[in-house]
Amino acid sequence: MSTSARGGWTRRRVLAAGGGGLAALAVAGAGALDLVSRGVLPGQQTLDRLDGACSVPSPPMIFSAPGPAVSGRFFSRARRRVVGYTIAYPPGHGPGSRLPLIVVLHPYGGDHRHPLAGMSLSQALALHVNGARLPPMAMVSADGGGGYWNPHPGDDPMGMVIGELIPLCQRKELGRGAVATMGISMGGYGAILLAEKYPRLFTAVAAISPAIWTSYGQARAANSGAYASAAAFTAADVVTHATALAGMPVRLASGLSDPFRPGAQAFALALPGAVVDISHGCHSAPFFTTQQPPSLAFLARHLT
Repeated sequence: MSTSARGGWTRRRVLAAGGGGLAALAVAGAGALDLVSRGVLPGQQTLDRLDGACSVPSPPMIFSAPGPAVSGRFFSRARRRVVGYTIAYPPGHGPGSRLPLIVVLHPYGGDHRHPLAGMSLSQALALHVNGARLPPMAMVSADGGGGYWNPHPGDDPMGMVIGELIPLCQRKELGRGAVATMGISMGGYGAILLAEKYPRLFTAVAAISPAIWTSYGQARAANSGAYASAAAFTAADVVTHATALAGMPVRLASGLSDPFRPGAQAFALALPGAVVDISHGCHSAPFFTTQQPPSLAFLARHLT
């Protein structure tokens, strides 16, 4: 186990200084410290942040004046509840504009108001990437709950997106020609899953730090509500079904210190044609924010 220091901190000192579970692990000795450093026990993200593994240079963000955003609610038969949604328009456009559409799936704990890191949907569409404005596109996000965008008994967020949200947008002249999907963490996994299940509907996919588990046991140990059963995991295993995306433009980004990196790499190996960026960073906002501009530019190239 490495004990090299940055700024005077070693992993042993980090654990000793931390509260609660981290302090207890320090008492447990080198074996526990090694388990933490390999991500088997909780605390890896705390260690990585203090050890510098999560430090990602933040490029300057330049925006045009954002376009309008419209939020609303509808009763979702697929989810059996009222669902909130937000539609955002690019600068110079608004309701009535005919535009390609990006469906943005929020991460775990998020909702339609906060599907991205550090910026609203309207700001994302007003972003300048590599000195140029993004071409005109619309974005939509809706409340998908915490069930990892796959069907559960009495709650089918995937069915809501496909059967209700996208048709709602198309009635507003959005996504009639082309639809892409993107997301972060749980939303990144969900974006891949949606495109695998409906490859004829989606034009392109961008997944940032997708929360991909490689076994049902691993998923259940981390989040027992992610899948309703082992059979549900098998049906929604994006690695196993990656070939459904053959020929579709797919961009995947994951941090080297992201605990979901093994799943992201397994998916990348299963889909050789994907554009893959596995680089310095963690499963945290700095990495998400840095990856949003190239992900949006990637989708724009295939939508417009």
